[in-house]
Amino acid sequence: AKDKKLQPEDWEGNTFTISNLGMFGIDEFTAIINPPDACIMAIGGIIEKPVLKNGAIVPGHTMKVTLSCDHRLVDGVTGAEFLNTFKAFMEEPALLLGQGGI
Repeated sequence: AKDKKLQPEDWEGNTFTISNLGMFGIDEFTAIINPPDACIMAIGGIIEKPVLKNGAIVPGHTMKVTLSCDHRLVDGVTGAEFLNTFKAFMEEPALLLGQGGI
């Protein structure tokens, strides 16, 4: 890139897709991988429902996120670790700013 010699095939395509249908009132869905992607993440809408926090049932906001991986390219354990990291960032956005640790 610094030498201005990139060809279209150097920047075209993708390996990971995020599909968000939450804005259309869809709470959860399963996304299908489009080759040549390795993974696709499906994000549903945020819903309010009772959650357990510090031993008490309180109103909470939840969001269903699923990850589909082509297991020829991404091991399921790696996908699960990615989802756990994503969950941590969604639950504590300050982690994105380097405040705290996972």
